[in-house]
Amino acid sequence: MAYNEALTNRVRESVLELMKPEDKVEEKRMFSGVAFMVNDKMCITAGGERIMCRIDPEVYEEALKKDGCSPMIMKGRVYKGYVNISTDGITRKTELDYWVGLALDFNEKAKATPKKKK
Repeated sequence: MAYNEALTNRVRESVLELMKPEDKVEEKRMFSGVAFMVNDKMCITAGGERIMCRIDPEVYEEALKKDGCSPMIMKGRVYKGYVNISTDGITRKTELDYWVGLALDFNEKAKATPKKKK
């Protein structure tokens, strides 16, 4: 999946607008795109024609009913709490803000992945 600069810029603007003033955001190249790490936890990634959001597993099933949303599947495994949203499902700012808001809300509760020892 290729890097999509326009989509990444849209996500960046939404994250910066919706995050709390005390939150720290960092961008890292990964998953063939850009990952937005909020408070050292992966929150959202922007790739070719989709974003991936880490959301509360409690709202996962309901989120899958939204237009453009599908489960994240890697190596045949479904990752509950992670969803892909195609660009068709985020054509309007309000749609993108909905997903960014869900990811930021869960980020407060999410656990950081332990850092690998070198």
